[in-house]
Amino acid sequence: MKELPIIDTYGRVHTNLRISVTDRCNIRCVYCMPSEDVTFRPKHELLRFEEITRLTRVAAGMGVNKLRITGGEPLVRAGLSELISQLSSINGIEDIALTTNGVLLAKQAESLKAAGLRRLNVSLDGLSDETFFRISRRRGVQQIIDGILHAQQIGFGTIRLNTVIIPGVNDGEIIELAKFARKYGFELRFIEFMPLNSTGHWEMNQVITGASIRGIIEQAIGSLKAVAETDPHQPARDYEYADGGGRVGFVDSVSEPFCSACNRLRLTSEGQLRNCLFSDDGWDARALLRNPATTDDEIRLLIRDCIRAKWAGHGIQNFDFVKPQRAMYEIGG
Repeated sequence: MKELPIIDTYGRVHTNLRISVTDRCNIRCVYCMPSEDVTFRPKHELLRFEEITRLTRVAAGMGVNKLRITGGEPLVRAGLSELISQLSSINGIEDIALTTNGVLLAKQAESLKAAGLRRLNVSLDGLSDETFFRISRRRGVQQIIDGILHAQQIGFGTIRLNTVIIPGVNDGEIIELAKFARKYGFELRFIEFMPLNSTGHWEMNQVITGASIRGIIEQAIGSLKAVAETDPHQPARDYEYADGGGRVGFVDSVSEPFCSACNRLRLTSEGQLRNCLFSDDGWDARALLRNPATTDDEIRLLIRDCIRAKWAGHGIQNFDFVKPQRAMYEIGG
């Protein structure tokens, strides 16, 4: 008997599961983590691969067909390709993507592709080592660039570059990033700076809107034309260069929220289900998964309870908006 889809009280059907496999990371981006003295969760608190696979199999039976593996930095989780292999074998899963900072990509690209991964989103917030250091507090941007190019060379057909622009930090490289993506045929997505940084020091005036970035690119490179949507749930608004030289997207989470089309459910690395990136509420899947007596029906009920409590929107622009207590690396990007 076919399970009913996962629908919230606003009629949104949820088919996208984002799975964080670790809160650890090998860089320290200012929009995500503190610079030093980060306390990570001990290994025994993280979901095991078989636990992640079980929950995903249950969710797939409820209509989830798209997965994204996140962190922290997912490539620091040992044996990640084995998890990809397990997930790709689940009936109903049609697409698996990975979001990574790219530091370890060159070393793991082959094993990930062999396991069934086909799509990559790589964070690239600057091309010069100086800019990269201002964002990540670490050196080594060339290692990331080399990893991206290697992944392309071995056959990853879809590679997206994700860039968070912060005024006074990396806004001077908007044009160079756009030119780099055009040169190598990558899709580039600019993501507005969101209130999920570790310090909590976020203000609206730190947000360079997607519309502003689009104007900068058009003035320097050439006009952009909107691309017709093929997926009404995707967070980005895509544009093509009028000269045919590639595509660029804008994830305007702050200035133009897309909550009404949200179809995403999140699983944190320690096994908390979350229905919104900006919510502090969690539903404890780990407790169920580690109880030998737990049935799949109980897992289904937890998933439905989580989604039933989902808000209409994140409300960032509302006067009573409360910033989440947890930073991005603790939730999963």
